[in-house]
Amino acid sequence: MKRIKDYLSGQPQQDVVVKGWVRTKRGNKNVAFIALNDGSTINNIQVVCDLQNFDEALMKQITTGACLCVSGDLVPSMGSGQAVEVQARSIEVYGTADPESYPLQKKGHSMEFLREIAHLRPRTNTFGAVLRIRHAMAFAIHKFFNDKGFYYLHTPLITASDAEGAGEMFQVTTLDLDNPPRTEDGKIDYSQDFFGRLTSLTVSGQLEGELGATALGSIYTFGPTFRAENSNTPRHLAEFWMVEPEMAFYDVNDLMDLEEEFIKYLVQYALDNCQDDLAFLNKMIDPELIERLKSVVSTEFVRLTYTEGIKILEASGQKFEFPVAWGVDLQSEHERYLVEKHFGKPVILTDYPKDIKAFYMKQNDDGKTVRGTDVLFPKIGEIIGGSEREASLEKLNRRIAELHMDTKNLWWYIDTRRFGTCPHSGFGLGFERLLLFVTGMSNIRDVIPFPRTPKTAEF
Repeated sequence: MKRIKDYLSGQPQQDVVVKGWVRTKRGNKNVAFIALNDGSTINNIQVVCDLQNFDEALMKQITTGACLCVSGDLVPSMGSGQAVEVQARSIEVYGTADPESYPLQKKGHSMEFLREIAHLRPRTNTFGAVLRIRHAMAFAIHKFFNDKGFYYLHTPLITASDAEGAGEMFQVTTLDLDNPPRTEDGKIDYSQDFFGRLTSLTVSGQLEGELGATALGSIYTFGPTFRAENSNTPRHLAEFWMVEPEMAFYDVNDLMDLEEEFIKYLVQYALDNCQDDLAFLNKMIDPELIERLKSVVSTEFVRLTYTEGIKILEASGQKFEFPVAWGVDLQSEHERYLVEKHFGKPVILTDYPKDIKAFYMKQNDDGKTVRGTDVLFPKIGEIIGGSEREASLEKLNRRIAELHMDTKNLWWYIDTRRFGTCPHSGFGLGFERLLLFVTGMSNIRDVIPFPRTPKTAEF
């Protein structure tokens, strides 16, 4: 079945069938003009109805939000704005939409209001554009890695290990929460749970991804991850998607090369394949969007160490909400200063203090820093976090001991350093952070169909 996108880019023809939802209806006593959209494009197709050929009661059912099946001829358009339009011969109303209660009437709606009706917001122009771009970016991610010889590895969503060590995990259990079994000392007896142990939703597929890389060479994961972090900011979700490649035999420089190539590929793919949606968002949401996307593709990312970045921030004279000193974890305001005001281009920061980074990052010879990499973007701050991984069993064990980590759930990860350990690296890209950049949207809740945030699990 042809969709509206196909008809709009095609030639006039007889006997077409167009199906979609009414965006607007206007006209006079002789003719009605219906703007129909089926989600395949930001652009509507105009349906022209000679009212003497249609029953008045039928036309009254055709209001904003109604779903129609229109049969007629695709003819050259007499009006401006479209090359072709449908001259209707018959209309079937699949579903009506009461104009008194249908919330998406032709007027501006706030993003906050649209989040309250997330079951309907994909029908708006803005969210139709965002979701089409989301699809295009997901496809481009798979294409990029497939074309480079990576293997798509499905890592578990239910896990007994905390990859980040932060403890902000959603517990998974089948125990009776009103009366859970208990051990002799009164603690919950997880040996009677479904998996026989305490399990949670994953915060990252990285650790399992490393196992894949040490067997298949280069792998990537792409799936949902979960953080039970009570954070109500425009940059955080409790459920979000992560892209996590892991590569054997990559050092930190190979890693940074891949990070930059990957981001530029995705942005260029959007520019090449999402022109109409980007043009709409550039007009309605962010007038600098397309220019910013093009600048990322055409510029070489700055690479500097964390220590150099701190010196720049300290010498800036800028008054930050969070004070800057060597050893602090950079905040979004610091990252954006480096990207937007100092360099005017994306930045890859490296060699972070080991005390603010995860246990698995490769330690530098100075004993103070690790080979971590963060890619910082305008408007977003950190968009990618990665590192060369610690390949030394001795150093990994020492770092785990320093952090007083419980190793009983990590024995298999540590084991890989005993049997054929190798240099390897990887990174994580927050898919929704990427979409914020590519769409120009300002709140991460508006680039995922059904956002999950503290106290919000509607739809």
